[in-house]
Amino acid sequence: MFDLIVLSVFNGLIYGLLLFMLSSGLTLIFSMMGVLNFAHASVYMAGAYFAYSLTPYLGFWGALIAAPFLAGLVGAAVERFGLRHVHGHGHVAELLFTFGLAYLIEEFVHLVWGRNPLDQRPPPLLDFPLFTFAGIDFPAFKVFMIVVALGMFVALWLILTRTRIGLIVQAALTHPHTVGNLGHDVPTVFTLVFATGSALAGLAGVMGGIHLVTNPGMAQALGPIVFVVIVVGGLGSLAGALIASILIGLLQTFAIAVDASLADFLRLFGLQVTRATPGWEVWSITLAQIGPMLPYLLLVLMLMLRPRGLLGSRDS
Repeated sequence: MFDLIVLSVFNGLIYGLLLFMLSSGLTLIFSMMGVLNFAHASVYMAGAYFAYSLTPYLGFWGALIAAPFLAGLVGAAVERFGLRHVHGHGHVAELLFTFGLAYLIEEFVHLVWGRNPLDQRPPPLLDFPLFTFAGIDFPAFKVFMIVVALGMFVALWLILTRTRIGLIVQAALTHPHTVGNLGHDVPTVFTLVFATGSALAGLAGVMGGIHLVTNPGMAQALGPIVFVVIVVGGLGSLAGALIASILIGLLQTFAIAVDASLADFLRLFGLQVTRATPGWEVWSITLAQIGPMLPYLLLVLMLMLRPRGLLGSRDS
């Protein structure tokens, strides 16, 4: 049991921090620009495919830098030549634009790389057990993912709260005309913010493509959960996104690891539930079976009890 708990905590932490790496860029874009980007997970997928194509030429470490950079260029082009022109038409136009963009990126991936999964492996420098605890080997690459995710959080927090650039970016959201009158190019600031958020998604794609699998369905696999993360954490809250990501990662990992049903739980209190019991199909559903639903149940619960999220500043 102790081994199961240790392994579940580690895997849940890895999965949660991968969610944070993806949701941090979306949180940055929303908090600075007020844009809920439906194509963000597709940029994450593009980052994984960029890394796959660049690794034979640049190696893993070169692709780790180049793939997020390319994803950032894609984000900058999307904001400059697309999103900027629909921004003045309200949030519905932005949502429709980014939703359509997600389909375009997915079709582009199908045309260039095909529909089959691609095999990506950790670099030789990180392809070994870093340490062993409770008889469990902990891969160096997964520990590297933890370091990168936490480093990303610290770097973003310092930039947004302790630098002049961060103050300009935050001021440009609430008082764009004032910032423009002070001599700052507000449209360029928004382009840089969108490009940075896209680059963070690309970096998450490099990690996720190796940790999970690089395939055309990877955007749909994590995209909906990322929106759960930012709502549960609080729209625009970076710290809230980190806490919500880890919470959801642990929740799903433990749900999959614990193959117990509600009937098993009732038996602990001496209540016998058998096939003759009315509603046996419901009582026999295991926690592992409803594991994929748990983040959305948490979302509903959060919207009912605390609509602003864990660390959000307002309800709407």
